Amino acid sequence: MEATAELFAPEAEFPDFSHEAMLMARGARLVAGVDEAGRGPLAGPVVVAAVRLDPERIPEGLNDSKKLTAERREALFDQILATAEVAIVSAPPSDIVALNIRGATLAAMARAVQALPHRVDRVLVDGRDVPPDLPCPGIALIGGDGRSVSIAAASIVAKVMRDRMCEIMDCDAPHFGFAGHKGYGTAAHLAALDLHGPCRHHRAEFAPIAALLVRRTVVEVIG
Repeated sequence: MEATAELFAPEAEFPDFSHEAMLMARGARLVAGVDEAGRGPLAGPVVVAAVRLDPERIPEGLNDSKKLTAERREALFDQILATAEVAIVSAPPSDIVALNIRGATLAAMARAVQALPHRVDRVLVDGRDVPPDLPCPGIALIGGDGRSVSIAAASIVAKVMRDRMCEIMDCDAPHFGFAGHKGYGTAAHLAALDLHGPCRHHRAEFAPIAALLVRRTVVEVIG
């Protein structure tokens, strides 16, 4: 189920619990927020988090993860895990190749909701799409990480976990600098790709990687 934004509270300066409260007033007992990190990079997994906050123990300062410093995200990450129900799912590059980035993200979102300790009655999803395999009705909320504290919490958890995965990727393939650029197509990353070629963490179907693989194939054939 996808609801229009008009059914919900207007956008506020900071995310709040109003969207969740409206759904609970309409009969939903448990409401979760879902968000992802890592749709745009050239390498690494997409990481999805589903979070059901305790209305009585909502950490202060929840916001879109992109608006927070790394230190603040880490602190809130610990508070979220200590006070809320959380599920984290990653979609590796192989899933992204098989399902495309949108399909892999939506499938991971559904798995994350299914993995929560208690089945929720409604899910608020950041963006325009509702995953087709959710165990309950879902509602797409554009800009949700800046409007719903549940989605904001999910964005923080997903971002922190993906950043930690990029640090592990950096240990595995240090010449790419994943710990710094987190897999995004920076000049340094593209230069390393030209020099070393893609590694197992890269998304082969993304345009810069696919173009590089074609160039290398042409060179090998001509050579």
